[in-house]
Amino acid sequence: MPAKLVKRLLIASPRGFCAGVERAIAVVDRLLDQAVSPLYVRKEIVHNLAVVEDFRRRGVVFVDDLDEIPDGATVVFSAHGISPDVRREAERRSLRTIDATCPLVTRVHDAVIRYSAADLQVVLIGHPGHDEVLGTMGEAPDSITLITDKDDVDRLEFPPHTRVAYVTQTTLSVDETLDIVQALRNRFPELVVPPRSDICFATQNRQDAVKALVELGIEHLLVVGSANSSNSMRLCEVAQKLSVPASLVDGPDDVQLSRLADHSCIGLTAGASAPEHLVAAVVQKLRDADWQSEQILTLEEEVRFSLPKELRDDRELRDTVE
Repeated sequence: MPAKLVKRLLIASPRGFCAGVERAIAVVDRLLDQAVSPLYVRKEIVHNLAVVEDFRRRGVVFVDDLDEIPDGATVVFSAHGISPDVRREAERRSLRTIDATCPLVTRVHDAVIRYSAADLQVVLIGHPGHDEVLGTMGEAPDSITLITDKDDVDRLEFPPHTRVAYVTQTTLSVDETLDIVQALRNRFPELVVPPRSDICFATQNRQDAVKALVELGIEHLLVVGSANSSNSMRLCEVAQKLSVPASLVDGPDDVQLSRLADHSCIGLTAGASAPEHLVAAVVQKLRDADWQSEQILTLEEEVRFSLPKELRDDRELRDTVE
C-alpha cells in the first residue's frame, strides 16, 4: 500500500493586523465601550469585509460622505487618512471627530505638506482611487502628481529645473516601488527622497515573510484579505512575481480544496487588515482536509501605536508614547 502523501501548510509570521489597523479598530472599540451612539465612521475603518460587518452589527454606521452625518454627531476617520477639506467640513458641521489615521500615513501627509511649502513638485506613487491616496493628494492638490508605474515617470510634464520630491502609498509592493523610484532618480538626479521609506514596516515584513515561504518550496499561496485591501493584493503579487500562484480569500468559504489537491506544500498569510480569527478558520478547514500546519517565523513585530489622546485613560496618558 503506497504511503500517504504528506501535505504541508506553511503559515507565515508576521501576518495579519499591523499596528495601524490594531489602533484604528481599538478606537472604534473604545468608543463603543463608552456607549457613543450613534457612532459614525467615514469610509471603511480598515479594508476588511469581516471587520466592517462586525462593527456594523454592533451599531456602527459607515458613510461615504460627511453629509450623511447629522450635525454634532461623533465620527471616526479611518486608518487611511483624510484630506484637509474633509477636516474643515467636519469643523464647519460641529462634528466630534476622532482621527484613527495610521501614524505612518500621517507621516506621509506631513512630508507632502513640508515639500509643498518648500516649492517642490511632489510625485505620489500609489493607486488611483485608494482612500489613502485621496487623502494624501488633498494635502497639496496643486503641487502633487500621482503615478502608478515606471511608464508614468516618462509622462511627467514638469518645466525644466523643477525640484521634485516623492512619497509613496504605504501599502505598495517594495520591489515595485524601488523600480519606480529608480526611474525617478534617473530622470531627476536631484530627486528629494523621504528620510525613511514611506512603505510601512508591516507591509515590508509581510512581503518578506511571503518570500521566505516561496524559498521553502510552496506551490500555492493563500492570502486572507478582502479584494479592496491594497496590501493583501500586493502579497499575492509578491508570490506571483516569484512564479508561485496565489489566491485571495476572505475566509474559509473561499478556499477551494479541489484547486489545492495536487499540491504537497502550500503557504498561508494574511493582509494587514485581516483578523486572526479568519486565518484560524482557514487553517482549520485545511487541517480537516489533512493538511499539516507549521508556523514559519521570520521576525517578531513589537511596534504598537497609542490611541488618540482624547480616548486614553490617565494611566495610558502616562505610559504611552506616540
